[in-house]
Amino acid sequence: MKRLVDIVGSLVALALLSPVMLLAALAVWLDDGRPVFFRQTRVGVGGRTFGMFKFRTMVRNAATIGPWHTASDDPRITRTGRFLRRSSIDELPQILNVLRGEMSLVGPRPDVPAQESLYTPQDWALRCSVRPGITGLAQVLYRSNCTQEMRTEADLRYAREAGFWLDIRIMLGTLSRLTGKGSN
Repeated sequence: MKRLVDIVGSLVALALLSPVMLLAALAVWLDDGRPVFFRQTRVGVGGRTFGMFKFRTMVRNAATIGPWHTASDDPRITRTGRFLRRSSIDELPQILNVLRGEMSLVGPRPDVPAQESLYTPQDWALRCSVRPGITGLAQVLYRSNCTQEMRTEADLRYAREAGFWLDIRIMLGTLSRLTGKGSN
């Protein structure tokens, strides 16, 4: 059932959001050239890695001049990138990852492989027992205003409690945050 919701939801989202995605791609290209997309190795269900798509929001060589995590004032973020990140438009290409079965609409945000060191082996196994998502419990509860420990606990809570009704609540909470009605 969840996979069917992911496929139908992704196809509807692609149809509705393709003009926004086209404008975002054009803005990235005009601001900082190609490539327009950024593909980063992330960890999925079962610990398998995949290439997660995003609109590129940082300078072309960002990975060679800084860490895997970013701060809001990171000088590697482009002018267009700041807007795309603030509005979460940079995440829209992940709809393709959902269609490919690498991600879900709802689940913990996919970690980079280096983040495995932040977990105990048991917690990492639990974390990898569910498909990562475009949005998740940590995003609804905290957006970006949380510590690594708070995010980890929310991700593990999702893995323990995953289900249809929790996914519905997370999707509604995400819509509320994106429309400005659920912001802290």
